[in-house]
Amino acid sequence: MEEKKDYAQTLNLLKTNFKMKASLPNKEPLILRDWQKNKIYEKSLGRYSKSFILHDGPPYANGDIHVGHAENKILKDIIIKYKRLQGFDAPYVPGWDTHGLPIELKVTEELGEKVKTMSPLEIRKECRKYALKWVEKQKKEFIRLGIMGEWDNPYITLMPEYEAEQLRVFRDIYNNGYVYKGLKPVYWSPSTETALAEAEIEYQDVVSPSIYVKMDGEKDLNDRLELDNVSIVIWTTTPWTLPANLGISLNADYDYGVYKTEKGNLLLAKELAETAFAEMEIEKYELIKEIKGKELDNVHYKHPFIDRTGLVMLGEHVTLEAGTGAVHTAPGHGVDDYLVGQRYGLDILSPIDDKGHFTKAAGKYEGLFYKKANKMICEDIELSGHLLKQKEIKHSYPHDWRSRKPVIYRATDQWFIKVEEGDLRQKALDALADVNFIPAIGRNRITSMIEGRPDWTISRQRIWGVPIPIFYNDDKDGEIIYHNEIIDRIASLVEKESTDVWFRLSAEELIGDELLEKFGLKGVKLRKERSIMDVWIDSGTSHRAVLNTRKNLHRPADLYLEGSDQHRGWFQSSLLTSVASTGDAPYKSILTHGFANDAQGKKMSKSLGNQMFPSVIVDEYGADILRLWVASVDYREDVRISDGILKQVSDSYRRIRNTSRFILGNLSDFDYKNEKVNYEDMYEVDKW
Repeated sequence: MEEKKDYAQTLNLLKTNFKMKASLPNKEPLILRDWQKNKIYEKSLGRYSKSFILHDGPPYANGDIHVGHAENKILKDIIIKYKRLQGFDAPYVPGWDTHGLPIELKVTEELGEKVKTMSPLEIRKECRKYALKWVEKQKKEFIRLGIMGEWDNPYITLMPEYEAEQLRVFRDIYNNGYVYKGLKPVYWSPSTETALAEAEIEYQDVVSPSIYVKMDGEKDLNDRLELDNVSIVIWTTTPWTLPANLGISLNADYDYGVYKTEKGNLLLAKELAETAFAEMEIEKYELIKEIKGKELDNVHYKHPFIDRTGLVMLGEHVTLEAGTGAVHTAPGHGVDDYLVGQRYGLDILSPIDDKGHFTKAAGKYEGLFYKKANKMICEDIELSGHLLKQKEIKHSYPHDWRSRKPVIYRATDQWFIKVEEGDLRQKALDALADVNFIPAIGRNRITSMIEGRPDWTISRQRIWGVPIPIFYNDDKDGEIIYHNEIIDRIASLVEKESTDVWFRLSAEELIGDELLEKFGLKGVKLRKERSIMDVWIDSGTSHRAVLNTRKNLHRPADLYLEGSDQHRGWFQSSLLTSVASTGDAPYKSILTHGFANDAQGKKMSKSLGNQMFPSVIVDEYGADILRLWVASVDYREDVRISDGILKQVSDSYRRIRNTSRFILGNLSDFDYKNEKVNYEDMYEVDKW
């Protein structure tokens, strides 16, 4: 009886839908209303013993959805509905990413001067209102696309229960030995005044000064070469980092030559000499000495415009791809520089403040913005007689993907997840071995990214986010205070009151009298960590905060499905937080799709005026036309969309609709109860 009832309901629904004239923009909202009224989504669940979990990657709650969002959600909806028809219990829990810098900046901009008089709690309240406003707007747009799901009970990263579980994941990662605090160079955005992670960087072409500089050798360098007045030649496109120069790195295995020139005796890698001299416009040069890089280890040179002696070191990061084979090394402004400097015991000098201006440690350049200092520094090098050549070059340079402004490498105290040393990298790669990738090339992409990934900078110097739950004992020079019981207490408080509690209560109130007593912290001068977590930690911990906490879900998920850019984003942050906390991958399969471009294959952008928004498409053509477009393109590649393409899809839709109407017309007087024919008794054409 249940089978007959289901059939009859389905047939009547089809008849109703296909009797309608083609006015989809007007008729579709009525269909969606009926779906909601009849609880079609709810009725599709809990009917089968086997389940299929597609875990939704949360879009950012900031602005209208674009065609890429629509493509992503429709692909998910198609797969989930297919799985239900295949006999799987396949719930869909949509989610939103709601913390982070873009929202905080937008709210700050809207508040204007008023923000200067507001407390962190007041600003956070405005950020929450802003984020939830966009959650509701995007939710309506997704529902209009015919996406079925738990829209009345989504997951949102600002929910107290979500934030609390995120803190527990942090606890587990910390306990497993992967979290540490250190002073080292990280991507720093002067425009937004915060540290950034690798996934928040994009590259754009910029024009920079390219300079060749000679560094005069000290007596030990000249003696080692048995020559007088030898200068090492370095090349750089960041003159502003030269005030922080403490060393020069050579490669131990390269052959270096000393060349007699009109500019003095110059030392550089033999293999790069011809190209470098051509760049420097030095026509006459004579090789007078050859030596291996390793033979110059630990000799010294004079800084070209500061009264300082630098150290010659050996580093494997020195290559023969460009420059001179002698690399200017500033441990406060580069990862390779930092690492080689640590091996040789150099200081970490970074005379730049949060806004990108030189500090007192930079001497005469104090107060200058780092880019503006380039000109003055080059002039000083020329005046000292050490500038061999200067010109401008166009090259790729890292930018903050939110503000679209250049970033710098700058040594600051930050919190990290250890990826480069220890076993996390290998464990993550091992976990990927059991993951299915669709298309298969996705495996190579994420694998290569993890293989070359530096330690993950997880702290941000902002207020709109989940705090790093660490305290300091200022009576003991800022000693870190960390105890599981303290973290668990904070997670419990957050679960009741949200992370606002971190900003509202004092360190003593957060820890509580009982734990203050237990850990000998009564009367101690305590301080809270002021940084929040990278938002990739927020979304990246959803495998625990969502899949582990909802009765109808499970981890690992059967499928993660997002755009191909998430190999460096959500797929990776989810993998690392999962392996670091529970030792496994959060997903069984990863499916990636390309991007939606215009008819010419160009990326959609506001400046080109070629953007298309789902809301506009739906108002003109209907959601089914957009859905049919998604179903008809090869999702594995970048896809094209335009009014012309949508008109072609509309024609295809009409053919499907008319065929369906014809078939339904033939079934209009069919009585299931009395006229049903068993499959084995059908004519061949009817079986077909």
